Amino acid sequence: MSCGHPHEIDCASVLDRVYEYIDQEMAEDDCATVQRHLDECAPCLAEFGLEQAVKALVHRSCGCDTAPEQLRVKVLSKIRQVQQGLASDAAEAVQSG
Repeated sequence: MSCGHPHEIDCASVLDRVYEYIDQEMAEDDCATVQRHLDECAPCLAEFGLEQAVKALVHRSCGCDTAPEQLRVKVLSKIRQVQQGLASDAAEAVQSG
């Protein structure tokens, strides 16, 4: 993934390390770099929010910190479907309104 804008660290690298960031398993300098990226990159911030929500849901539901990959993919897919539906509804409301 790339938002098309230049960053100190590219979008794909940030998203590859998002769980390290969430779990605070990065060096301070790396954490600050990821935080700067998230502050200036809305697509990555949205993806980070999804990952953070999935991690919190898994932790509450099964008491573990990581979901099985298949479950994670399924949940993220469902969240994206809901988001797309909401965006479509909003676009239709604007067009008809």
